[in-house]
Amino acid sequence: MNLAIVGLVVGMALGFAGYFGGFAAFLLVAALGLVGFVIGRLLEGDIELGDLGDLLRGRDRRR
Repeated sequence: MNLAIVGLVVGMALGFAGYFGGFAAFLLVAALGLVGFVIGRLLEGDIELGDLGDLLRGRDRRR
């Protein structure tokens, strides 16, 4: 199991532990899962902070 998957599982577990029930809980778990996944990818070195910033701003670094 790689670090991205571990981060995803940890984020989802924290979401369930912090708040359980309803659609709001679903959104919270999804958001924390995404954060955990991104942190895991950062720790693995698959993405860099600059790439993440460009992605959020809509810029393409591959040009």
